[in-house]
Order: sequence, then C-alpha cells, then structure tokens
Amino acid sequence: MGVMKRFEQRLEGLVNGTFAKVFKSEVQPVEIAGALQRECDNNATIWNRERTVVPNDFIVELSTPDFERLSPYSGQLGDELSSMVRDYAKQQRYTFMGPIKVHLEKADDLDTGLYRVRSRTLASSTSQPQAQSPGQRGAPNPAGGAAPAGFPPRPGSAPPVPSGPPGAPPAYAPGPSGSAGPLPGAETRRWIEINGNRHQISGPTLVLGRSTEADVRVDDPGVSRRHCEIRAGNPPSIADLGSTNGIVVDGQHTTRATLRDGSRIVVGSTTIIYRQAEG
Repeated sequence: MGVMKRFEQRLEGLVNGTFAKVFKSEVQPVEIAGALQRECDNNATIWNRERTVVPNDFIVELSTPDFERLSPYSGQLGDELSSMVRDYAKQQRYTFMGPIKVHLEKADDLDTGLYRVRSRTLASSTSQPQAQSPGQRGAPNPAGGAAPAGFPPRPGSAPPVPSGPPGAPPAYAPGPSGSAGPLPGAETRRWIEINGNRHQISGPTLVLGRSTEADVRVDDPGVSRRHCEIRAGNPPSIADLGSTNGIVVDGQHTTRATLRDGSRIVVGSTTIIYRQAEG
C-alpha cells in the first residue's frame, strides 16, 4: 500500500470522524502531504553514495479561514503529517538530522485555499542520522552535522543568506504568488515542451488552455479554456486556474506544485515537460 493511501486511511479513523467536517475547508490534508513530499524530493542533498539528507522542520502557512478550521486539530494533524513524511523518507531512502516536526501557522497574505510550505534542517545534538523528510538544504558543518537553515522569509521581507550548497535556491512551496525572483547575477532560461514543440517562458506567468486567449493554446478537449498557469518565480511553480479536470504534476494530482527541470505536467490527455537551464 502506498504512503499517501496509508495517510488517508489514518486520517479517516481519527477522532471518530470529527476531522471529516474540518477537512471540508479549501485546503485538504492530502494536498499538504503531497506538498511535503515534493519539498523532500526538491531539496534532498546527496552527502555520499549511501546518504541523502533532507530537512526535518516544516511550517505550513494557511489562510486565516483555513487556519481557524484546522488549528484545533493541529497537534494530531502535525503528527500524522510527520508520520507520512517519515514513511515517504524511508521509501525514498532519505535520512534526516533530527526529529520531524510539522507546524501550522496563519498567514494574513494568503486567500482561502492557498497555502505555503517553508522548511529547514535542524540538527539534533544527541540523535544519529535516521530516515527523514522534506525541506530546505542545511549546510554541513565541520563537526559533521547539519547547520540549522533559516526559514525562507514571507513575501515582502528581506531574503536570508542562502545556507545550502552554492547556487541552491531557498525552499518555497506551492503558494499563491509572491515567489522570490531569480538569484542575483543568474539568468535562468525557462520553457515547456508539448508534442515536440518548444514554448519559451519569457514573462512572469504563462497561461495554458484551450482558449485562443491563452499564452499557449493546448488543443485538447480535456483542457479548460484557461486551465493552468506557470509562474516563473524562484522556485518556479504551477497553479490550476479552476479547471474541470485539474492537473497532474510528476504523478501527483494537485492544484499547486513546485516545478523543477524535467517536471511532467499532465492536462487532459496532453503531457507537458517543464525545462530550465542557467545562462
């Protein structure tokens, strides 16, 4: 049985179904779980042939309405999300430098249904490396542990000094907009490939859909007129625009996702490959 399926089954049995009412909010726990898995994959740091380290401390920022619905159950939900991350890390053979923690936090700049994940590596002074979870890379220190990496700032605040390997971007999550821009001095070329055709991403956003008004027209009956939008932030991301059939990113059905070079996006029956390169 898959990690996500076990997570869903555990949720169903919690508090005699009390969660079922709470989870009618726009943001679903399974959606958050998928975002944590992507954080894990996007920010894994290979230390050697047998060890890939990923961060272990996460903050999930929610809109005020979603936070108020979920906060009474934040302890139990945090435990279940942490357990899901641990299972996923074991499956992917990731390791972590300390215990896994997932916290919920209110963000006034988010609208209902939007969320943001921030992550960092916090080293335990007593524990040995175990199997771990998603987030921003922590820089190794001379003692062999991982130096704590600060959370990326909320939109509008000053960015931190990067703590990961040279050139590594801060780890933002799928969220509304307000992604950080490209790192100073680095030019990133971005494009998508559809049926062998290349479409450059030259602006901050690229709308895909069946309408002739979309930036890139996708002639597919399963695609809505304005289906989804690619956002060229740092990291780049994709957001569903209220389409009928939704989007699938790297095998996960989602409404928002962080993109990386080679990400596979499925809309209707059409597969789109996201590409990026420096210089």
